[in-house]
Parts: sequence; C-alpha cells; structure tokens
Amino acid sequence: MYKKKIKVNPVDQALQILIYLIIIALCLIILLPCLNVVALAFNDGADAARGGVWFWPRQFTMDNFKEVFKDGSITTAYIITIARTVIGTFLSLMVTTLAAYALKQEDLPGRKVITMLITFTMLFGGGMIPTYIQYKNLHLLNSFWVYVVPSLVSVTYLLMVRTFFEGIPDSLEESAKLDGCGFFQTYIKIMLPLSKPVIAVVGLYTAVNHWNDWFAGAFYVNDTKLWPVQTVLQQMLTKAMNSQQEVTSVAQALAHNTVSVTSDSLKMAAVVVTTVPILCVYPFVQKYFAQGAMIGAVKG
Repeated sequence: MYKKKIKVNPVDQALQILIYLIIIALCLIILLPCLNVVALAFNDGADAARGGVWFWPRQFTMDNFKEVFKDGSITTAYIITIARTVIGTFLSLMVTTLAAYALKQEDLPGRKVITMLITFTMLFGGGMIPTYIQYKNLHLLNSFWVYVVPSLVSVTYLLMVRTFFEGIPDSLEESAKLDGCGFFQTYIKIMLPLSKPVIAVVGLYTAVNHWNDWFAGAFYVNDTKLWPVQTVLQQMLTKAMNSQQEVTSVAQALAHNTVSVTSDSLKMAAVVVTTVPILCVYPFVQKYFAQGAMIGAVKG
C-alpha cells in the first residue's frame, strides 16, 4: 500500500536538530571530565604534572591505586562503608515507609500537628555542637551506629513517600481490610508492592548519601578502624597535600622524576575508587528511577 509521507515543517526540523545538538553537548560536558579523571588516575603523577593528559593516559601506571590501597586501611574502610550503606539504607527505607504510611491515615490523632513538627525540622537545626552533645548522650560517638541512627529518616524523603502513598486508590486499602488485613498486612501486601518506583529512588538517594559521607567519620569517630572509605581517603589526601614531596609545578616534576604519585594523581585515583562501586547500583534501579522521581515531585 502507498503510504503518504508526513511533511515536516523546516522550522520544527531545525528545532529538533538544535535540541539534539544541545543534548549531545550536555552529554559531552558530563562525560569528558569523567574521562579526564580516569585518565589522570591511571597516569604517572609526575608526568601528569607536566600537563597535556586529557582523555587517555600518556604513561600508564597503577601506582596511584597501589598508594591508595598500600596500608590496608582502605579494605577495612570499604567493609565499614558497605555495611553502613546496606544496613542504613534498609533501616531507613523501613522507618520512612512505615512513617509515611502512618501519616497517610486521615484518622491518625494529631496528624496535622505531627506533620507540621516534622516539616519544622527542615527549616531549623540545632547546629554542630548540640548535635555532638546529643550523640554523646545517646552513646553514639565512636560507634558504628552513629552512621545509621541519625540518618534513619529524611524529612524530604518521608514527605515524598507519603505523597506517593496518597496517590494509591483508597479502594485497594478498603478491599484489603474487607479481606481481613490489618495495618501491617496492608502495608506489606498492598502499599510496598505498588510503591517500587519511589522506594527505588529513595533507596538510591539514601545509599549514595551513606556512601559519600565522610563528615560523620571525621568528627564523631576517633577509632580509625571504624572510619568509612570516604573519611580514610580524605585523611590520606590531606597528608599527601601536606607532604614535602608534593609536585606543584613542571620544574618540580622534572626535578623529581622518581616521584610517580602526587596529591593530584592520588585525588583522581581516590575519585575512581569511591565512585565506581556506587555507579554499579544505578543500572538495577534505572527502570524505576524516572517514574518514581517524577511522581514524587509532581504530586508534592
């Protein structure tokens, strides 16, 4: 059969090409710096100090990564980081979804007051010193749980999940109650299965926050065996930058040919070491990510 070709308006066609070019440019702006970081991480530090290393290592080496893993503390730190990320994300999702489902109930006594008090904490905080004193009174200092307990609930994520729950038809809950389901059975069998998109988004954000956090380890934990990987690398980079063997110019790089690791190359290796593992999580939640983010944002 003869098919008529749809005539495309030249203006629309030009606009579409422009949009594609803008998207490609934005992708390059994001991708090229990442390639540069990887190239510097695998390049000899003294050679990189001369400049000219862009998207491919000029003198390939693994010395930067050997320096990162040299003393073995990074391995223990990885265990702490993985443990806090897994445990913290799971407990946070459990507490957040339970609290959101409770706040969704219109017959909850003092629902508006509780919501107002929770929202109030988004605008005002006690500050670092009162927080430190509170953690001390709760015996959280120098403890693994200082990474988990204070971050169990994020008000932003709580309101986001509650908004998602409110979009689920009440008829489903009523049907579950008629079938004899109680509060927890309805929560587990009805609300959670229907909330996979928003749970995936909140879980990903929470996991990234746990993985990237270095502040709690640096200020609330003195035991180096309990430091997460971000804190260990932060301390490592601080020492490297204060080292007298620091290569800061081309002249120094030429004068210190034996120095293959600099603070800049160590930084790039640290970025790769800390970023790649959490990036591996994204493909598993990608199918839920866009939908969950949009639902939680638009209906809020």
